[in-house]
Amino acid sequence: MRIAIVKLSSLGDVIHALPVVHALRRRFHDAELTWVAEAREAPLLAGHPDLDRVLIVDTRRWRRLIRTRSGAGQVRREVGRLVGDLRAARFDVALDLQGLIKSGLLTASTRAPVRVGFALRHLREPLNALFTNRRVSPPPEAVHVVEQYLALLAPLGITDRQAVFNVPVSGEAERRVGAFLAEEGVKPDDRLVALNPGAGRPEKRWPVEHWQRLADRLALEGGVRLVIPWGPGEEGLAEALSRGLPVRPVAVPPTTLHELAALLRRVALVVAADTGPLHLAAALGTACLGLYGPTSAARNGPYGARCRVLESPGRVMATLQPGAVFRAILELLATSGFAHGDGVARGPGGVA
Repeated sequence: MRIAIVKLSSLGDVIHALPVVHALRRRFHDAELTWVAEAREAPLLAGHPDLDRVLIVDTRRWRRLIRTRSGAGQVRREVGRLVGDLRAARFDVALDLQGLIKSGLLTASTRAPVRVGFALRHLREPLNALFTNRRVSPPPEAVHVVEQYLALLAPLGITDRQAVFNVPVSGEAERRVGAFLAEEGVKPDDRLVALNPGAGRPEKRWPVEHWQRLADRLALEGGVRLVIPWGPGEEGLAEALSRGLPVRPVAVPPTTLHELAALLRRVALVVAADTGPLHLAAALGTACLGLYGPTSAARNGPYGARCRVLESPGRVMATLQPGAVFRAILELLATSGFAHGDGVARGPGGVA
């Protein structure tokens, strides 16, 4: 059997979909599993033990190129090659976990006889339903998006809801992270707390002055060393958070996704808003504290027994006070069992 998983982006959503490919491999041992992903997220899937192939889509770049005549021609050629690859693979099943028009077009391009997607009322872009022929309404108990993705496997006879996140981390990435931590003077028994100030949308970001107050207090009273990871376009945020701290945080260089995973696996706790690194840490089994406002923590929170969330009053991030976050961090660090995990989620995070 040849199966295509269409889940293009973003990083957090791709991570939430990882249990789907593991469930497919567990049920169909000899199947050929292909993931269709955006160029920015695809490196995370490199070396995944349950995948045979990753097909890369680069719609972000295509949107830039298509504005010029020569670029538009290049986009047409690249899209044509991608569609040719999808058809040549002769997929038996295509799973559209994205639920958008663009993912629907790619799903239809596979020409798979069985094309599974969400039922109409679960779609952000209803026209997506035109491109699937098995439409699933997740059961009411499937509240978290991880559980909703797993529900799409029902037409294939898979009803097991155990969520296993196999996050590949290369040995070379582990060595590089170990080297720069050693250069920063980090000892094996140091408790590292990662503060990730970025988020994809401005309304999901906790104010930088709140981060600064939290970091000051953690540096003086928390008994931990601070690590401030950052992604593309977030270097200014990381610098603003680091500036003026009473104890210099661990300096994090630019990282690949595999290096970020290696770093997050090393820390004791990750504190972040609803963003990709938070979900990556949760999938790795690292303890997490998610700071939530406009998005639903029940649906989109960090998934796993070592995860907790704080929800801001009025769904506005600025109303979540640093003192409450500081107390939640101390409680999590003091909780037994908040050690590194095994990659098996045991349910969505609770409210701290």
